[in-house]
Formats: sequence, structure tokens, C-alpha cells
Amino acid sequence: MSTVVIVGAGPGLGAAVARRFGREGFAVGLVARDRERLDRLVEELAGKGVRARGYVADVRRPEELVAALKRAGEELGTVEVLQYSPVPHRDFMRPVLETRHRDLVGPVEFSVYGAVAAVQAVLPGMRRLGHGTILFVNGGTAAVPHPERAGTSIAFAAESAYGHLLHERLADEGIHVAQLVIPGAITPGHARKDPDVLAELLWGMHQERHGFRHFADDLDSR
Repeated sequence: MSTVVIVGAGPGLGAAVARRFGREGFAVGLVARDRERLDRLVEELAGKGVRARGYVADVRRPEELVAALKRAGEELGTVEVLQYSPVPHRDFMRPVLETRHRDLVGPVEFSVYGAVAAVQAVLPGMRRLGHGTILFVNGGTAAVPHPERAGTSIAFAAESAYGHLLHERLADEGIHVAQLVIPGAITPGHARKDPDVLAELLWGMHQERHGFRHFADDLDSR
């Protein structure tokens, strides 16, 4: 059985991606900080016939994240697909002129250190398989920095650069790395930003395996 792990799993996009991959026979690992939320998601997925397990970890604590991903691989099977999509904290979004160097610690830990730790945890397994997919999900500031959201703009830019480097380096090994940029808010019922629509897009990125950066909607959308 193939395994997908969603880092930053919640009741919106994370749950939708879990359902979409689960319909294709994937086992699903869910990583988040809230045990009760994870348990609810696992129960909901089980009701739909999806094998899922939840793992508690904070992406700002790399050791926790690596341990969670290791357990997921042991319990569900080698991770074939990794989605890194934790939702940034609101306090990361300070105006640029009010952002001090210490204000960037959290965003960088969240978007860069966590992302690198997650990739390094699953990459050996993907290499043994001879294939895999790594999906980064970011907001619009990953593509166009916003002066009122300096922390995420800076950290997403670094995460994007890391992902693009992986895309270039790992393609010859059969490991596809891609980024989905979602401008504005994920919105149930929206033609392009409904969680189920986005999950279908992410499934397509895994299947079609072309290009690094993909956009869910126009950058000026709200």
C-alpha cells in the first residue's frame, strides 16, 4: 500500500487531500499539534474506508517532526508522497518596517527548518522506492511578497527556493517536487479554492509530475 503523509493536517485542505489520496488506495499519515483534532480526522476517514493514523508534532520542533514521520513510515509503509502544508501563525504577518530580526525566527523555523527536516526524514525511503512526490503548499506571498506580511513573505521565499532546488536535483531519481501557491484564503464552495478542488489539483500534480510552481488561482484573487 502506498502512503501519503500530510504535515499540517486540518479539517479543511488536509482532510480533503487525505480523502482524495485515500480513494486511490493510499494509507494516510496526518501530522499536527492537536491530538483531539487528529483523532477526529482519523475517525472521519475510517468512516470513508481510508486507513489513517495521526501523529502529534510541532513543525517548529524538528526532532518531533522527524520522529512522527519515522513512525508513520514504520506503521503505514514507506512514505511515497509528502505534503508540507502547515498554516502559518498570524503573528508571523507583521508589516516589514515593524519586523525585527527576532520576529523572523518563528517563520523561518516554521517554513524552512520544518520543511527541511520533513524532507530529510522521508527522502531515504523515496530513494529506496525509486520514486516519490514532495508537495509544498504556500500562500500567495510565496510568489509576490507583501509589505504587511513580512514574516511569511521572507520565509515562504526561502521555502520556495529550497523546493525548487530539490525539484532540479531529484528529478533524475524519479522524485517529483512541486509547489502549489494558493492566493487568498481557502474557501469552501469557491470554484478554484474549495478544499476538494485543491485536493484534486494536488492529486493531479502528483500524477502528472511536470513543473515546479503551480497556482490555484490568479495572484490578485481574494
